[in-house]
Amino acid sequence: MKWHEVKLDESAACEGRVRVQAEPVELLLPSALEIELTLSDRCVLLSSLPRLELTEEQLLDKLELFFSKQKNGGGEVEQREFLRDSGHVVLTFAHDGVADQLTKKRRVQVPIGKQTYELKVTPYMSGQITDLQVRPCVCARTVLLSGIPDILDEESMRDALEIHFQKPSRGGGEVDALGYVPAGKQARAVFEADTD
Repeated sequence: MKWHEVKLDESAACEGRVRVQAEPVELLLPSALEIELTLSDRCVLLSSLPRLELTEEQLLDKLELFFSKQKNGGGEVEQREFLRDSGHVVLTFAHDGVADQLTKKRRVQVPIGKQTYELKVTPYMSGQITDLQVRPCVCARTVLLSGIPDILDEESMRDALEIHFQKPSRGGGEVDALGYVPAGKQARAVFEADTD
């Protein structure tokens, strides 16, 4: 149903009905993705890092000290980076061949403080998106309502809309969430990951 006559609440001091338009909501979703990966000759990715009472900078200092020594299979460290999203560290060496020798070991015993930890050493790959194709997708459980006159306060209008669209006889069902923004106002949407 494209058009709906929504009955207004008499207790809200505004009797009658308003006519609103319901339209499907379309989102653009990825349908194809190409990523160009580059294997670095001078970088390694360190993972399986322990959770310690150290700042990021202190941890990076300790790792740089260990991996800059040739006796540990390392060499001069040119750059180091803590990847906050994964908790991993990327070390960039000044000379070719160091990263290759370390990744052949796969695991390295690294003393940090009074303990020794086994860290995983893997080749570091960087990538960039070279092609992204999207396709429109209609949301099965969402509609966009438009043409809502600004004649009630937000809460009363939200209640009237929710009551109307919860009735199966009007093509609706149980309303999970309803966002209403009166004309001339703004709203912010914050999304959470779907737990289903």
